Amino acid sequence: MFLCEEQAGEWQVLFDANWLDHWSENITRRINFIQSIYPSFSVESVFPWTDQLSGGIEPHDFILSHFIQPDLFIRIRPGKEKLVTQKLNDQQLQFEQLSATCIALPNASKINTIIEIDKEVVIQDYSSQQIAEFLQLITYHLSLTTSIWDCCAASGGKSILAYDTLSKIELTVSDIRPSILQNLKQRFERAGIKKYESFIVNLADSRLQTPDFKLILCDAPCTGSGTWSRTPEQLYFFTEEKIEEYAVLQKKIVRNVIPNLVADGYLLYVTCSVFKKENEDMVAMIEKEFSLQLVKSEVLKGYSLKADSMFAALFKKVNE
Repeated sequence: MFLCEEQAGEWQVLFDANWLDHWSENITRRINFIQSIYPSFSVESVFPWTDQLSGGIEPHDFILSHFIQPDLFIRIRPGKEKLVTQKLNDQQLQFEQLSATCIALPNASKINTIIEIDKEVVIQDYSSQQIAEFLQLITYHLSLTTSIWDCCAASGGKSILAYDTLSKIELTVSDIRPSILQNLKQRFERAGIKKYESFIVNLADSRLQTPDFKLILCDAPCTGSGTWSRTPEQLYFFTEEKIEEYAVLQKKIVRNVIPNLVADGYLLYVTCSVFKKENEDMVAMIEKEFSLQLVKSEVLKGYSLKADSMFAALFKKVNE
């Protein structure tokens, strides 16, 4: 409690005066106080897999993020910018506008009764919203109507992002879980997405024969390690063997979806993982095994912004 809360609040009755005197909004000061009592305590023990991290991630800063409650992020949908900010201001809600379409709020903010979720805004982490920058890289190379396959669609957040970012799309979504696609259907209705195809498929074992797509968005199943500041109990239950298990699954999925790219088509590979085996190593495998050229890859280090951390890599299929 002392490490994870900036103030004692109603829990101050549990602590003696010495602890309360050293309570600070600065997490480093709170850690130093704990270490003065328990010299063997080390925050590095919270995340013992730092040797597996993707390049560019600062291990200490990343570990500290697990003691800090992430923000709630919303993405304003096109044409709703003034309406949404006006609604938030009218309710005198505390928020920070990070861009024209991205707003950060305290995690416990109640916005469901103020803003129409999925119609006016999408609840979407800051780093996930940055995937739009990868989509924008290819807008000038796409035809007027672009066929997109969100092959591991889950809740459909990135499908809605593609719908809002690209001009005209023919959207196809798939997932291994029937219940997920049912929830996605309801979400698409709220978002105003009426024309799309959907189907259930296990892409670890199956490959589509047809059709072919101009863009395949593969938000692959992963450890979710970039989101553990929201679910820190994962740190307790996770074992290192799972990194390799997910990497094997990701390779199977990628190998089964890439053949469905048309000539000059694009693959956008995304994870919410911070592990190299799920990120840079996957990029190396794709470049080695397929006629795909890396356009851009980036570790999206959300931990410095009270957000999730992710990885994204955009590839273009080159003529063989």
